[in-house]
Amino acid sequence: MGLQFTVLASGSTGNATIIDNGEKMFMVDAGLSVKKLEELMQERGVSGHHLEGLFVTHEHSDHIKGLGAFARKHNLTVYANEATWGAMERHVGKIEPEKRVVMETGETLTFGSLEVQSYPISHDAAEPVGYTFTHNGQKLALATDLGYMSDKVKKHIIDSDVLVLESNHDTEMLRMGRYPWNIKRRILSDVGHLSNVAAGEALCELLTDRTKRVYLAHLSLDHNMMDLAMLTVNTILENNGIFFKKDEFPLRPTYHDRPTPWDEVKRK
Repeated sequence: MGLQFTVLASGSTGNATIIDNGEKMFMVDAGLSVKKLEELMQERGVSGHHLEGLFVTHEHSDHIKGLGAFARKHNLTVYANEATWGAMERHVGKIEPEKRVVMETGETLTFGSLEVQSYPISHDAAEPVGYTFTHNGQKLALATDLGYMSDKVKKHIIDSDVLVLESNHDTEMLRMGRYPWNIKRRILSDVGHLSNVAAGEALCELLTDRTKRVYLAHLSLDHNMMDLAMLTVNTILENNGIFFKKDEFPLRPTYHDRPTPWDEVKRK
């Protein structure tokens, strides 16, 4: 079996993704209740005892809500950098020392044929990261909670077969929305979230012959819609001369309340 994954949930109400290479299975983030995480996993035919460990991107609640209880229940090793450990420790409760692993930003860990590397991102958290997963030449990149698409992030994710990329908000919907201005300013800032337009512009540089699919992720329930995100991104791609046949269209949705189908990274 090749490298496969399912995005269990993605958005401001909670985030979790499972990656499996046939030898090891990991979760990235656990931003939902234990009950909800287990329900979503059951929909994809797996449970907590299948997991080897759990990687953390940053300490915001929509990424760690169920982390402590879920890790303790299933005896999981948790991987995060030192700053994230410090920021989330009081929220996740006690993690036994042997299950608490410091994975510094930029470090690569190897689990058999699976390599996991973290890379720095711009977000208003202690030391937020994204992750890439590589197995026998297949590469999956997770890139959400990006204030902006930096050159450093591009270097880490440009050569991915499949990319899970933030397309958080429509800027005009956000500006006209009900949030107070200080929150809007934070979302629009370089340590906030990537807009539909910013995602589309980034993909103009990121899409290569190697890219099979792109999943649009971490959409705002209040200030975005998946159809709008896909239309905006695709329009920007076409305006930059990037066209796809209907059966080769690379954009795929994620959901805040249900998992994506299992997807093998190399499969067309």
